[in-house]
Amino acid sequence: MKENFSHYPNTRMRRLRRTSAIRNLVSETSLSSHDLIYPAFITESEESEDIGSMPGTQRLCLNDLLQLAEKLVSLNIPAIALFPVIQNEKKTVDGKEAFNSNGLIQKAISKLKSQFPELIVISDVALDPYTTHGQDGIIDENNYVLNDVTNETLKKQALSHAEAGADIVAPSDMMDGRIGSIREEFEKNQFHNTMILSYAAKYASCFYNPFRDAVNSKDNLASGDKRTYQMDPSNSDESYREVSMDINEGADIVMIKPAMMYQDIISNIKSKFSIPVFAYQVSGEYAMIRAAADAGYLNHKDAVMESVLSIKRSGASGILTYSAIDIAQWLSE
Repeated sequence: MKENFSHYPNTRMRRLRRTSAIRNLVSETSLSSHDLIYPAFITESEESEDIGSMPGTQRLCLNDLLQLAEKLVSLNIPAIALFPVIQNEKKTVDGKEAFNSNGLIQKAISKLKSQFPELIVISDVALDPYTTHGQDGIIDENNYVLNDVTNETLKKQALSHAEAGADIVAPSDMMDGRIGSIREEFEKNQFHNTMILSYAAKYASCFYNPFRDAVNSKDNLASGDKRTYQMDPSNSDESYREVSMDINEGADIVMIKPAMMYQDIISNIKSKFSIPVFAYQVSGEYAMIRAAADAGYLNHKDAVMESVLSIKRSGASGILTYSAIDIAQWLSE
């Protein structure tokens, strides 16, 4: 049965928009610092380095990473996601540095958890920062990424992160079956409470380019691409199968990436599955807004806040964004 709605002048929609107090009272979506996750790039260098393609961001040395963590805690931002910048001499075809127990990411996790135990540490599980070819897995003689062989390395990498103290590991590689492999490895080694945030629907997007520059994998990948394992941007129904498989294999949270360009996917997944859904406002989305603001085409604060609020409105429980600190500060004003 269709609902009967009153018409003008009995119904004037603008009554609910007349003052800021009324607008706040009837607001359908709210945003707080507790919704935010800060993605941080970490380097083995003794000094932090600016990232040219992502103005306002840096590759952080470990000392500056700890200062950042202190700031996140003070702003009530609950989580940090770590991405390593590996020296070229440590990159190999098989990416074995990924599971070095004394590696950069493992040391960073340990330091963060020892000094800021309340801060949720999310660690990226993927091989592209560690491989000479820039792919997220181990390749054969035809440069094809080998799924099951890669999974064996990914579970070693994930276990090394759990041993270092990561609260959440985040496989971002899109290999089939890696969630089940990692969950089995965690259970076998008594890491029952270490969570898995699966990049369940990660699309083969052009908006990742500044990120690849940030982690120094862009030149390694060169003219290659990741379309044999990341999702086709034209597909939406496929995301249901990807998410369903990862939930069945033991994912605690699922990720949609990118966020702004794929809000239909966020909304669909949130409505179909009873699981927290995170979304990643990726490097290209961040850089696009920042460049427009720097050129004077957009108001930076207004554009950032509207973009992130729209991601939350689409159904995201948590949002990874390089603007997290700015947003938290704006929210506290």
